[in-house]
Amino acid sequence: MAKRVLCILAEGFEEVEAVTPVDMIRRAGIEVIVAGLSGIDIAGSHGITLLADCEFGEITGEDFDAVFLPGGKGGAENMAATKEVIDYINDMFGRGCLIAAICATPGIVLGKTKVLSGKKATCYPSFEKFFPADAKYTDERVVVDGNVITGKAAGASAEFSSAIITYLTNKENADKVFSAMFF
Repeated sequence: MAKRVLCILAEGFEEVEAVTPVDMIRRAGIEVIVAGLSGIDIAGSHGITLLADCEFGEITGEDFDAVFLPGGKGGAENMAATKEVIDYINDMFGRGCLIAAICATPGIVLGKTKVLSGKKATCYPSFEKFFPADAKYTDERVVVDGNVITGKAAGASAEFSSAIITYLTNKENADKVFSAMFF
């Protein structure tokens, strides 16, 4: 069965951390649905507006293998303030699905969930203060710990994407995407 990934976009998201994974994961042959938290037109932190595939409220009952959360402090704060997003992430994690977050979202969003408990993770420096006490912060660019993938910042977006592709398919598929893009 084909893999499906949900990307949640909230106002103030970091554009590189959204577009790079969506693009690379789709190049790997994995379906990505982009769901806007506050509508279809979602403005990023640098004034770039993206058109989501649907609104977050429309995905209820959908089966996804993974959810990924782009960073950007404003976007992360908007996701963290939305109970339905926190509940959705906890449900996905409880079902053993992949949870992937980069930059501010590992701290601000996942810090409000069960996801990081007992896990090793990374994030944009200073947002680790939101990690639960039993999470282990590391300064690495990308960390894979079980079904949780975290990325440090926009500069790690391609490596973060590769880790998601590898997790959902295999390393050869991720390497094929990287090679075709001349990384």
